[in-house]
Amino acid sequence: MRAVNVYYNKIHAGVLIENDSKNYIFAYNDDYFADSQKPAISLTLPKTRQMYIGSFLFPFFFNMLSEGVNKKLQSRQLKIDENDSFGLLMHTAENDTIGAVTVKKLNEDELQRIEILSRNSEGRILDI
Repeated sequence: MRAVNVYYNKIHAGVLIENDSKNYIFAYNDDYFADSQKPAISLTLPKTRQMYIGSFLFPFFFNMLSEGVNKKLQSRQLKIDENDSFGLLMHTAENDTIGAVTVKKLNEDELQRIEILSRNSEGRILDI
């Protein structure tokens, strides 16, 4: 499992997870969701208490990645497979992005907590 915290204008908005089955999960954190003044991070990911689950990286996040020569260069320098979109996102979208959304890799404690919470029976990641 790999995961990143998602920030909107440097405010923690939620978490994006790639699980071991290569499924992707995005969920807003409870504080961000509860604040009606904070917008959804994307029109394609409206604010909801439920998790978004997909079999591929959500297009909003995929479109944050470089393409072409820049992607090849980043892959080579970071030693990440060009087809590892989540890996590239984890390592390139922390500081140098276009727009208000950035991501930051979770530390080991946060990752363990997410692994436990993502297995809850209700299908909701609580208190991220």
